[in-house]
Amino acid sequence: MAVGWANDDSVSQQIQNTIDDEISRVRSLSSQGVSAEFCDECGEPIPLARRTAIKGVRLCIECQSNQEHHRYRQALFNRRGSKDSQLR
Repeated sequence: MAVGWANDDSVSQQIQNTIDDEISRVRSLSSQGVSAEFCDECGEPIPLARRTAIKGVRLCIECQSNQEHHRYRQALFNRRGSKDSQLR
């Protein structure tokens, strides 16, 4: 059922856009290459087990957790910027 000026499939399109945005974001974060021995943020050694498990790791667990926490908080906001864009 359409509401206002929105198409019948506007809600499903909005959901699909959100999923596509999140997939793009996660793909851009994936690391490749050689892992760092020391954290890029704090300089603490990165354990061998972490470097082996995650290829291209650049941050220690604590710095990675802090970074993800800040990204999660930012993701709660409408990244497209307006209510009109939600109807696409």
